[in-house]
Amino acid sequence: MFSDWLWKADGCETHDNGQNGIICQCSHTTAFAVLLVRQPVEEVHWKILSYISYIGCGLSAFFTSLSLVMYFFSRKDRIDHSISIHVSLSGALFLLNTTFLLTEWGATVEQEWVCVFVAAFMHYSLLCCFTWMAIEALHLYLLLIKVFNTHYKHYLAKLSLVGWGIPGVIVTVSLGMKDFKQFYGVTQMTMADTNQTNEMCWITDDSFFYSLNLVYFTLTFIFNSGILVAVASSICRMKAFMSRSKFGAQTDEKTWSDPKRFSESCRSGLTVLGLTWLMGTTWGLAFLGSGYVNYPILYLFCILNSLQGFFIFVWICQSTKKQRRRDMENRISSTPVKTMTSGIKSD
Repeated sequence: MFSDWLWKADGCETHDNGQNGIICQCSHTTAFAVLLVRQPVEEVHWKILSYISYIGCGLSAFFTSLSLVMYFFSRKDRIDHSISIHVSLSGALFLLNTTFLLTEWGATVEQEWVCVFVAAFMHYSLLCCFTWMAIEALHLYLLLIKVFNTHYKHYLAKLSLVGWGIPGVIVTVSLGMKDFKQFYGVTQMTMADTNQTNEMCWITDDSFFYSLNLVYFTLTFIFNSGILVAVASSICRMKAFMSRSKFGAQTDEKTWSDPKRFSESCRSGLTVLGLTWLMGTTWGLAFLGSGYVNYPILYLFCILNSLQGFFIFVWICQSTKKQRRRDMENRISSTPVKTMTSGIKSD
């Protein structure tokens, strides 16, 4: 960028790369898509995607922390396993969003171990998110598909061991292999249309990035997509059965234009959409842009996935509201039984 034949150096430093060329290293922001996408992006789109990512991650970090606070103060109430799993996923997203906001700062610190720690911790948080997304899908399968024999001892403890333990083992082994600096540290992201590079703390080795991150997510995505299809079809069958029992064998067009039935269909659609965010299938947009840069897909990826923590917060609020309503109905329905029982004993 030039202005009156002077190099515009705001936020950038020039370095001689030793090959008759000059590299401009800039301290701009980082796009959320770098977690799964490695292709160079044009500078203009990079800045827009970065602003979207930072706003989305900031909002998600705030609402995921709010989910954790709400869960902490409601531990005295009876909370089902589903909400506990949602909150665990929120905790993983909170770690991912906060460490993502520190990647630019970590690259500017002189102590090299700081950037290595930020990169490794962000990788751990990302793998935790993928693992808890798979746990969400597994729990939904046990809850809606395999209805019977779903009681397991220490269910949440076992899930927590898997959700937090497996990513910890992977990152620990990665740090201990040979020289850990080859996997984590300062990574330069090159702009597609300029000679500018942007430094951040992330995975430095491309082979390690593709062989671990994408393979890990691919397995999660395939598993979650299969569960999502099964759950969505189960919801549709239940809604169809309820509609037939409610409206009988009537197939008149007026039935389809009934406001209640339309609202139920909309509610079912929103439920499936919420499950899509809950199980992280929106991260699969990275596959549509693999091998080449697809800017509409990158924008969707950054918007939907950086705001995932906010969407899950809304889901948790709705789930908590439904659980309290069910508990209230159970208490109301059980009150007459207790009264009759006490009256019989008094006679």
